[in-house]
Amino acid sequence: MAKKNKGFVYLVGAGPGRADLITVRGAEILKTADCIICDKLANPALLKFARPDAEIIHVPKRVGKGSFTQRQINDLLIEKASGGKTVVRLKGGDPCIFGRCAEEASACAEAGIDFEIVPGVTAGIAAAGYAGIMLTDRKYSSQVVFVTGKEAEGKQQSNIDWQWLAKFGGTIVFYMGVANLDFIAQQLIENGMAKATPAVVIADATLPSQRVVKAPLNQISKECKRAEVKPPAIIVIGGAADSDARLNWFMKRPLFGKNIVVTRDASGNAEFAAKIIQQGGNPIELATIKIKPLTNTTRFVRALTTPSQYDWIVFTSSNGVEIVFDFLRGLGKDARVFGSAKTAAIGRETAAALVKSGIKADFVPTIYTSKELGKQLAAFWNLHGKKVLLLRSQAASNELVEWLERAGAEIESVPVYRTVTAKSKCDGLIKRIADGAIDWLTFASSSSVRTFFEQIQPDLVNSSSAKVASIGPVTSEELRRFAVRVDVTAKEHTIDGLLAAIEDACR
Repeated sequence: MAKKNKGFVYLVGAGPGRADLITVRGAEILKTADCIICDKLANPALLKFARPDAEIIHVPKRVGKGSFTQRQINDLLIEKASGGKTVVRLKGGDPCIFGRCAEEASACAEAGIDFEIVPGVTAGIAAAGYAGIMLTDRKYSSQVVFVTGKEAEGKQQSNIDWQWLAKFGGTIVFYMGVANLDFIAQQLIENGMAKATPAVVIADATLPSQRVVKAPLNQISKECKRAEVKPPAIIVIGGAADSDARLNWFMKRPLFGKNIVVTRDASGNAEFAAKIIQQGGNPIELATIKIKPLTNTTRFVRALTTPSQYDWIVFTSSNGVEIVFDFLRGLGKDARVFGSAKTAAIGRETAAALVKSGIKADFVPTIYTSKELGKQLAAFWNLHGKKVLLLRSQAASNELVEWLERAGAEIESVPVYRTVTAKSKCDGLIKRIADGAIDWLTFASSSSVRTFFEQIQPDLVNSSSAKVASIGPVTSEELRRFAVRVDVTAKEHTIDGLLAAIEDACR
């Protein structure tokens, strides 16, 4: 056995497809990796956990250019770990369920490299759960068996006992079996299983593209061909497959299968995308703007150096809150610098960002616009002679200032950040809009509207089947300035409100 070295290999289960179904342990391990070696079935979104300097190597095992053999993958693991690296082998599902984990673990052991197996949610269990199918139930099945639908190439004798499986009194789950579905059904029927036995195929399990095809065993292959079902897919055979359609909770989500374009900055898009995924939708991220802090300006530094001189501190976005408190943390300070000053937030999301930084807003308007913030703040509080510090975007309108000045307040408006154009590759999105493959285009600010339509023609959107959703009246007005129809404007001018408006329109 080779001498032990400082390298280490983690064989990590990536889960069944949806990125947030990875285990907590798996996600934490990804953050430590020097090198990540990824399966084709591992969701690329999981790489958000990777360090910026981590080496990422994709090792698809399909036939064709760029594919890897198992031997090559084993050699790669040993090579990287032998160089002293922490290596994560990221494998779809659970590494020990038809995942060739034994071969990779054995290769590490023979090379004297320490390793750890991090279990994952296996596709058979996840696919069933996301289709509302109970693999075991005291009414119809007290046992379940997992079977490969594709044995090793060149294998002389099958390990699958078809005669036993045909008489198995529980649930049978086949992995990697779609291409062999005719053969699987034929073997089971020839060995005594009833032709009418319920069967179901679940493709793209846990993803917005999930599809479910149900049929009797002797018809399931024909129905899958008719539906053009492609791998990856899981096959469930037995009483469990005759499930109650009401239990298919995932595909009943209001946004299930909807392709929704989000057009904020990269960080905002990621936040919005996570919410869309929770409702079964498929987010398509197109960053249209970047947030550039203005924390090095004299005005900003002066205001934040002596914030206790103000009676009110007003925040008009969660971006502003995060930038201000990042700046304060850099100085070794926190919310206490605001002393006895009262705080106002333009809306619920901005107020929530303040809470995270240790401040509960003294005032939040009932309608989340600059105009209503100024109008309502002036109506509820005596602002005459009060010093008010506005911390907001450089491009903010003057409505808020006007309302506060009418109330007699002394205003200092300090730009905290500015938005700049972020140009992205749009060819793919343009084609999808033209092909009718986009359900919703969402806009959360006027600046994102301007950048989007600098790159994509309004006429294309207006002539397509894609609907347009706006976060509020100011953004809707900007869309109309580009002669773009607005199908939905959120009643609550937040990302949650925007999502709720789309859900209502989809019902």
